[in-house]
Amino acid sequence: MDEDMLEDQRRLVELIEEEGWDVTDLEISAYDSPWADEDDPEATVTITARKPYESEGDEDDGDDDNPYRLK
Repeated sequence: MDEDMLEDQRRLVELIEEEGWDVTDLEISAYDSPWADEDDPEATVTITARKPYESEGDEDDGDDDNPYRLK
């Protein structure tokens, strides 16, 4: 795999993490483009990330009957 592709992948992860996201999975696929006449490879990066958000309402939202809520 091309070192430039790996460096771009690292930079994308850094940018996402700088925004407060936690990268949980990453996949990079390098291939020769079937649409291009050139011999330069292309890459696809798939990133899965999570970011918790605090609710803006009161912590006690009145849903105490929810059987799945931890108390």
